[in-house]
Amino acid sequence: MKAIKTREEFNEVINSESPVIVKFYADWCPDCKRMDMFIGDIIEQYNQHEWYEVNSDEIEGLAAEHEVMGIPSLLIFQNGEKLAHQHSAYTKTPEEVLEFLQQQLG
Repeated sequence: MKAIKTREEFNEVINSESPVIVKFYADWCPDCKRMDMFIGDIIEQYNQHEWYEVNSDEIEGLAAEHEVMGIPSLLIFQNGEKLAHQHSAYTKTPEEVLEFLQQQLG
């Protein structure tokens, strides 16, 4: 998972012609650490897509602009548009994350 460090980099990533997956997280978030324990296997299954992560504390206002109210959250973007958003309440297990990705990406 590649880290996005600036707003400019984020804008460049989400303007991809193919879907990209962006995880919003924070260092202090216990659910984010739990997700980190299982997300590697999921990334391998969906390795045809680019995966990125944004520390919501590092780029001010970015999470709010994309309606990220809780973390971790997974968002799928293509051509600058948000196609899907898996809110934090539904990202606690590998099964929930896989179901979201299967629904959105096949």
